[in-house]
Amino acid sequence: SHRVENFTSDERIHLVADTSGSAAFWRMVAQSESAGEAQQVRYVEGQQAMPLTERAKLPTVMMPAEVDLLVLDLRSELVAPENVPDARVRLSRYHGMLEALCKDWRQLYALYGDERDGWPEFMRLRDTIREASRDLSPGLMMRTNGVGVHQVLEGRVLRAMLSLPEESVARRQRANISKPVFIVAAPRSGSTLLFETLAASSQLCTVGGEAHWLVEGIPELRPGAPGVDSNRLTGEHATPRVAEEMREKRLSRLQDHAGVKLVSPGELRFLEKTPKNSLRIPLFDRVFPDAQFIFLWRDPRANISSIMEAWRSGQWRTYPKLEGFEGPWSMLLPPGWRAMNGKPLHEIAAWQWQQTNDIVLNDLQSLPRERWSVLEYADLVRDPAAAISQLCEFLRLPVDSTLARRLAAPLPASRYTLTAPDADKWRRNEADISSVLPSVQATWQRLQTLR
Repeated sequence: SHRVENFTSDERIHLVADTSGSAAFWRMVAQSESAGEAQQVRYVEGQQAMPLTERAKLPTVMMPAEVDLLVLDLRSELVAPENVPDARVRLSRYHGMLEALCKDWRQLYALYGDERDGWPEFMRLRDTIREASRDLSPGLMMRTNGVGVHQVLEGRVLRAMLSLPEESVARRQRANISKPVFIVAAPRSGSTLLFETLAASSQLCTVGGEAHWLVEGIPELRPGAPGVDSNRLTGEHATPRVAEEMREKRLSRLQDHAGVKLVSPGELRFLEKTPKNSLRIPLFDRVFPDAQFIFLWRDPRANISSIMEAWRSGQWRTYPKLEGFEGPWSMLLPPGWRAMNGKPLHEIAAWQWQQTNDIVLNDLQSLPRERWSVLEYADLVRDPAAAISQLCEFLRLPVDSTLARRLAAPLPASRYTLTAPDADKWRRNEADISSVLPSVQATWQRLQTLR
């Protein structure tokens, strides 16, 4: 306990130095509190006195016992004024919240200790308690000084219980790219052409192409992992650790429109296109809650034909061996794929087109309309400048000089083009495609109503 008063008109700075203190120090404190006389220590000019300072490195994660002590100290001072409505109820709930914090922190510490893998979990718990405290704290305060409890919890506990290294904090800040853009589409819909066109903008950054590794580089998100039977992933798969790892992975390969590697995205927005990710919109929505989505779709006759040609080429074999399917599997893997075993190629291709577009439609329609836009492939190739301009308006990005130069000339064939573009190429497979069109008619009609 101490009290500071300034009885003069001069400005004064009062310094308080916290100390753990040796036994000799605390004996001196005990003596000063008795009826003994105070001793004056005079200033000695030229004396070199080096104070003892801490050198022990604090752990990243505060030990549970220390958290318990800090919270116990706070709870002993916590009061609810009688004149505040519902304060007694919130006081009880606040005590319960603090007790839960201690128990959950101890549980996480038993699982992870101070290891890096556990940091996202500790962060999630801390941030959850922070939000709960803001909701419950109005009217609750400290008995001794009347300061609001949330301010005290923040200063004494929340800021101290987790001390991430500066490098990790900096990387996490760099990873927080505002409003990333995801192109979602069935395979062979023209998404590569759209991606390569938009990527010419100096306002966007990419990882240079498709990013299969962004998701499947995480073992628990690969087909065959517990709870993962296909490329379909939902928000439940976006655990704090998975979300943190996805953000970190993206940083390692960022590049600008000219292909120059980026250490930090700065003000650039991230653009991504991987067909498999069309089945993972809820996952990306959870990891990147301000993300925007561009849905590209293509006439099923041309699209199904292109999917068939891709299977035949052997260049898109994503899964060489799947239990329950004879032979290698090509391109994305929608849920229910085992039912395709033994089916002819045109039925598999039609099923991939229908499943992907239906899943994308359902997922996007559960999001606010301002977060997604639709583009038909035919509109992109008929008038690229108008189509891209409309998308840039949706994204609130200018059509800058680099993108304008790209649009000034005919769009080149994308890197994954198998044969020269031709509107009637699908007729090579016309008989097979005509037989499966009834199975995709309902989805095709849904797409045609979108604008």
